[in-house]
Amino acid sequence: MAAPVDDMFSLCVDPFKVTSTVEVQFIDNIKGKGLFAKRSIKKGETILIERPLVSSQFLWNSLYKYKACEYCLRALETAEENARRLCCNPALSLPHPELCRVRPELHQACPQCQVMYCSSECRQAAADQYHRVLCLGPSEEDPDHPINKLKDAWRSVHYPPETSSIMLMAKMVAVVKQAKDKAHWQKLFSHFCSRAANEEEEIAHKLLGEQFRGQLGSLHSLFKEALYDEHLSRWFVPEGFRSLFALVGTNGQGIGTSSLSQWVHACDALELPDQQREQLDSFIDQLYKDIDKAMGEFLNCEGSGLYLLQSSCNHSCIPNAEASFPDNNFLLHLNALSDISAGEEICISYLDFCQRDRSRHSRHKILRENYLFVCSCSKCTSQMDELDVTSEEEEEGEAEGETEGDEMEDEMTDV
Repeated sequence: MAAPVDDMFSLCVDPFKVTSTVEVQFIDNIKGKGLFAKRSIKKGETILIERPLVSSQFLWNSLYKYKACEYCLRALETAEENARRLCCNPALSLPHPELCRVRPELHQACPQCQVMYCSSECRQAAADQYHRVLCLGPSEEDPDHPINKLKDAWRSVHYPPETSSIMLMAKMVAVVKQAKDKAHWQKLFSHFCSRAANEEEEIAHKLLGEQFRGQLGSLHSLFKEALYDEHLSRWFVPEGFRSLFALVGTNGQGIGTSSLSQWVHACDALELPDQQREQLDSFIDQLYKDIDKAMGEFLNCEGSGLYLLQSSCNHSCIPNAEASFPDNNFLLHLNALSDISAGEEICISYLDFCQRDRSRHSRHKILRENYLFVCSCSKCTSQMDELDVTSEEEEEGEAEGETEGDEMEDEMTDV
């Protein structure tokens, strides 16, 4: 069985000894390390539950009033508040409101800068770990504060849908600044791959977009102005900054939380008479149709986190595991998609469902540009004889994606 949720808050102390289910092994100089099963794991089983070293809500997501705990990213709106905002209907009432697990009476704000937390425990954890460095106090809304200038610069070069955040990097710096054992935290962060480029691609430019190639230097200057620390001087030189940028870009795991989604899952679990079940299902179906008209698929509070064990999972186009966030916070559940034998490597997919169905050439193009490697999983090996061209539909989709990337989005993506 996976470790209990309550034990997960010790993960940052000894991240490689938290479970008897998996272990990290070095594979080779190309793949690096991987995550392997120490015992047989059944399909559907929770392999592990992991807490990130650091996590951060996306900046545009926060700006568009997706309210999340600044520490654990738990959605702060009640399910009803969430539904009203998403479907633009302030009079909407949800049935079974008792199924919503959000507790507004427990929410607390930082007394200096007023950022919100879901509990006193999260507020204290943030203060102890990093927030004393990043707290802006009365300057929270001051556009000339160095950290706000950094945030604004990031938003100007990384429009939605977001895939990373400069604040993940800022929190890494803040954690080391506040830590008594700075070497320990630097060692933890050194476990993440931070290769910034290979002979063909540079990950930083891919994350920002080709049209913003010149902005990396500006971000570096603002980052240094806002957060410089002599213990981390290697992160503040241009090459170190690019490596840090690559670290969060290639290792950051998207996090999505939603009080509405939790309420829907709780509704699904209710035992109801057939007529009541039909009425409730019909209500939920219509609710999602209304949300789709108003907001599209952009439902979640979104951010990203750095997970030591999960980041050790290599990619496969036919993964045997996947990550989810059923606790409505940053706790990552890694679940088995198929039976996994003792000694077998545990792989996730770095591609979404649609991308996995595309040609081998298209999959390789995405992985090479975003993660700097060429996949050699069993699916890719079996398709080696395919022509290295994309279909017309894929080429059109790529062209549309590039066009959309040049325009500012008004909505947030659903992780």
